[in-house]
Amino acid sequence: MIASLGMYDFGPAQAANDRLWAGIRDGLRARGIDAPDALTRGEAAYWPAWEDPHLVLSQTCGYPYRARLHSKVTYVGTPDYAVDGCPPGHYRSVFVARRDDPRQTLADFDGAAFAYNEGLSQSGWAAPQTHAAGLGLSLPPALQTGGHRLSALAVAEGRADIAALDAVTHALLLDAEPAMRALKVVGATDPTPGLPYIAAKGADAVAIFDAVAATIAGLSPADRATLHLKGLTRIPTSAYLAVPNPPSPDQLALRN
Repeated sequence: MIASLGMYDFGPAQAANDRLWAGIRDGLRARGIDAPDALTRGEAAYWPAWEDPHLVLSQTCGYPYRARLHSKVTYVGTPDYAVDGCPPGHYRSVFVARRDDPRQTLADFDGAAFAYNEGLSQSGWAAPQTHAAGLGLSLPPALQTGGHRLSALAVAEGRADIAALDAVTHALLLDAEPAMRALKVVGATDPTPGLPYIAAKGADAVAIFDAVAATIAGLSPADRATLHLKGLTRIPTSAYLAVPNPPSPDQLALRN
């Protein structure tokens, strides 16, 4: 068995996620579903977990879900972080640049060096590229960093001009990363469905949803604030699959 909550699991959020998982684990067991004692962390928390036939629960990104996972896993539900300007269960990316950069709006960064976490990220790659293209702007891939925090640091340190961070990660980084003081927000994408909870194919989605929802509702105010987590909702799979896929970083680099 394996469970992971790696998408928002750094700094103070780690201990809060441990308590979140303990509640979910006990709720699953009370419903007759076996669950591991502890969360898996590190690289095994991502693709190895998502594709594991014994996955009890994990959180993935919308782009991997629609591109590779939706037919291979069970959709459980989508956590709601009450992101400003977004419907329940939705989120958006915020564009960040150095605070001392004289450019003030996203349009000012047309053609600027863009840092991104990876090419299969909804918030770090797909949403910002789709948004920029819709405005007639270009954000050529200059640096792949491997993570949202690393993209923020790349901009703060001058190794890139702009990056896109998902709004929940941005809020968590403001709580935990001093380098964020060197950055400013210069724009935001349109909302898209948030990061879904998934389980192995054939899992009891209703029972898992109920266990997760009950645990979120019972979180302490401190853990709820740390995780920025408000509740759990359901979003149709069709809404995830309808989100457009932009060119890959390699394809976009060739165009530029």
